[in-house]
Amino acid sequence: MNWRTKRIKLGAYAVGALTAAVLAVSTTPAAASGTYSGRAYFYGGDKYWDDWGDEGILQRNTHASSNATCLWQMILWADGALDSKSKVDGVFGDGTYNATKAWQQRQNIDYAAGLETDGSVGKATLSWAYEWIFATGGSDAAGQTLLLQYVGYNGNFNMRRLPDGNYEFVDGDGAWRKAGYDYRTCS
Repeated sequence: MNWRTKRIKLGAYAVGALTAAVLAVSTTPAAASGTYSGRAYFYGGDKYWDDWGDEGILQRNTHASSNATCLWQMILWADGALDSKSKVDGVFGDGTYNATKAWQQRQNIDYAAGLETDGSVGKATLSWAYEWIFATGGSDAAGQTLLLQYVGYNGNFNMRRLPDGNYEFVDGDGAWRKAGYDYRTCS
């Protein structure tokens, strides 16, 4: 092998190594399917009033069977869009879809919320719902538990932001549940 061939091969190896290094540095981990933040749970940190601005989508084909959906159903129940806690089951079926559309429409009529009435729970819908969550105790300092309550038209329910930032809520049966996207323990 002559010197010219060696230089070409060395140059090709250098370009390949540099390309691999650039790709490794610029690649970010993929977000969890259907979430904006990539987190497995509803999450917050620091001041609580903007915690839900980057939460995932809840709809009939995204996180359709989850504790996150159960949390959303508790909001629908508290605001009268679901008429019974027995309908809080963590399954985003036709009943939850229709209740979500009714909830969005009511928020638009009563408060000019500007929500799309599509039956899907995304950033705008969750951020609007968070307007009705109030701190009742604890602390929003890092590593502390913050006690919260959703105050609806027809009822209230308790939540808490744990020291790790993950949210828990009281479900329709009165049990504390973590608001996770990828599993369902509420019924």
